[in-house]
Amino acid sequence: MAPRERTPLPVRSMEVARILAEAGIEGRVRELTESTRTAAEAAAALGCDVGAIANSLVFISDDEPVLVLTSGRHKVDTTALAARWGRGKLRRAAPEQVRQATGQAIGGVAPIGHIQALPTVVDAALTDYPRLWAAAGTPRTVFPTTAGELLRLTGGLLLPVGP
Repeated sequence: MAPRERTPLPVRSMEVARILAEAGIEGRVRELTESTRTAAEAAAALGCDVGAIANSLVFISDDEPVLVLTSGRHKVDTTALAARWGRGKLRRAAPEQVRQATGQAIGGVAPIGHIQALPTVVDAALTDYPRLWAAAGTPRTVFPTTAGELLRLTGGLLLPVGP
């Protein structure tokens, strides 16, 4: 039996790369040997400030999944964000809800390439960094981006998500 040929990227990451290319985004998906499951792990693997990691967090609000792209430098203040966004209470989605809404696993959720379009907020703190890194569909894949690109790609709202 011949060895199985490996694709250059995991399937989920190939979908992210396709969307980036179609949108004219220059950043390319990279697969790292180290885990990027947490903002701290991603920052260490990439040699950047933890605040330059754009975490993709799925919450449930008004009985629907929503996406919050937050800087790795702080946690989401769900009460303040719900009020700013004009939504009902935000609660973290369970792992199975994340996969059902995005088709991706926690720790590798990209801001794009989901099964369904999600209402999205982009953390205003991400504008502090000229280069951001976001997950690309798996816990070991990432791509470089900017806050402006994230807003354009997701159709999201720019809001502060911290306290």
